[in-house]
Amino acid sequence: MAQQTIRFRIHSGGRVQELVEGVQGEGCQQLTERIEARLGSVQQRQSTSEAFLPKAVNQETALGAIPALTQVLPPSSANDTPTA
Repeated sequence: MAQQTIRFRIHSGGRVQELVEGVQGEGCQQLTERIEARLGSVQQRQSTSEAFLPKAVNQETALGAIPALTQVLPPSSANDTPTA
């Protein structure tokens, strides 16, 4: 089985980009569903070539596939407000 990787990039405004690699088909959303629920609401989701591959396809046959990218904004809360 190919390695599955989730990478996060946190921007200064609190926006989080999530990059999923090595997951084919609908497995990407299943893998990240609970993480995204904890981070906040998903603002944008871009499916990539890996998302359209059948789950049974070997990773070696999917060379050059671009990983999925998801942007998540954190939930707004009074606890997130900086104190002086």
